[in-house]
Amino acid sequence: MDKFWHSVRLDEALCKGCINCIKHCPTEAIRVREGKACINAEFCIDCGECIRICPHHAKIALSDKLETALSSRKYNVVLPPPSLYGQFNNLDDVNIVLNALKHMGFDDVYEVSAAAEIVSELTREYLDSHQGNFPLISTACPSIVRLIRVRFPNLISHLLPLNPPVEVAAKLAVKKAMKDSGLPREDIGITFISPCPSKVAYVKSPLGVEKSNVDYVIAIKDIYPILLSHMKAVDLPELEDIATSGKIGVSWGRSGGEAGGLFTDDYLAADGIRNVIRVLEDMEDEKFSNLKFVELNACDGGCVGGVLQVENPYVAAVKLMRLRKYMPIARTHMSEQEKEARGDVPWNRKVEYEPVYNLGSDMMESFARLNRVERLLKKLPGLDCGSCGAPTCRCLAEDIVRGQAKETDCVYYLKENLHKLSEEVETLSEDIGKGKTGQETINTLRQYMARIRQEMKELDQKETGRAKDDGTETD
Repeated sequence: MDKFWHSVRLDEALCKGCINCIKHCPTEAIRVREGKACINAEFCIDCGECIRICPHHAKIALSDKLETALSSRKYNVVLPPPSLYGQFNNLDDVNIVLNALKHMGFDDVYEVSAAAEIVSELTREYLDSHQGNFPLISTACPSIVRLIRVRFPNLISHLLPLNPPVEVAAKLAVKKAMKDSGLPREDIGITFISPCPSKVAYVKSPLGVEKSNVDYVIAIKDIYPILLSHMKAVDLPELEDIATSGKIGVSWGRSGGEAGGLFTDDYLAADGIRNVIRVLEDMEDEKFSNLKFVELNACDGGCVGGVLQVENPYVAAVKLMRLRKYMPIARTHMSEQEKEARGDVPWNRKVEYEPVYNLGSDMMESFARLNRVERLLKKLPGLDCGSCGAPTCRCLAEDIVRGQAKETDCVYYLKENLHKLSEEVETLSEDIGKGKTGQETINTLRQYMARIRQEMKELDQKETGRAKDDGTETD
């Protein structure tokens, strides 16, 4: 299994080499090299910000096709997330969506929101029995866990060691499908409808478990138009009541929903990856010692803000609030499924720190390279303009130290270097004019002229690239 497998990919044919993505990536995982963006797999956390802001649609999220999910196994179960319910206008009964999924061709439906109610109950138990090391951080959003794994190693011990609802739902769905169909596990397909690339990456490269029980992942935006047509075809008078979740489970689809199901005021809920990073930095500084729980969502508004959704996240959150108004508090309890669920919720694999940002292989090498980075920063202009293809001057300096870039990638450094070279050429020309025409002087002049021509060529290329980025290039 590739621990750095990612759903977010680059479509080079659509990439224009602009710097929008490098300026917005929260983990500084993107560079522009030779006119095309490239994503560092070790830094990427699949938050989807680059997909959200790319004006050329050159960032895409890999996911499975509906046809593959329905045709590859004998018995197929679909896992709809609570955020899916917020995509439809005037929806007053989730059974319409659930019946439409069966009408579409799935043999059974298992709500992720039902599993969320189980996770909420076990989280309450864990908080009551846990000693010290507060606050605990939700592990429902895979991007948050990946971010902590590579950037906040001191907070790994604060991660709530429980599987996300999608994994719990998959495990319980497998058991139910094997019981109902009598088929072995290999003949059963579990399909999750994902609101974001983060959960696609989780299924292919899970955290907290050895292997995910989800077999296929379909994007909400891909299944939405198909599902909508089947919802219209559902016979409402004969609607089957198959919903198994209430307010607590459905609320997980928006920011604050998970924490709200813990029945405590000692929590903090933050959404949007940049806001999340600020919270984690404050946690490192031990500013939240009076809190018990921190819910963090990489997407604005929570899961309803995933880039694979179709509805405005804030409109979707309002729709979820209206939908849950007449629901019971919860419909899935541990008392009913304790034997089946209790062992399926905790992690069975520890999340470990991945030091991807280290400059060297050991402490001595890292310190030596850090000193070189600081020296380079004194040469660079400190503008963080992105013209070099890196998001900041510090990133460029680190890339240079790693051997992935060079000083002349900076347009301003290149101009200054050219100015110094021209002064040296002028001095040599004066020497020649005074009759000091030694062969060594002439050779040096030729070398300087060659360097000037080369650096002028590089500068011209960079200026042309910047003109394209700014939209100021003329014929």
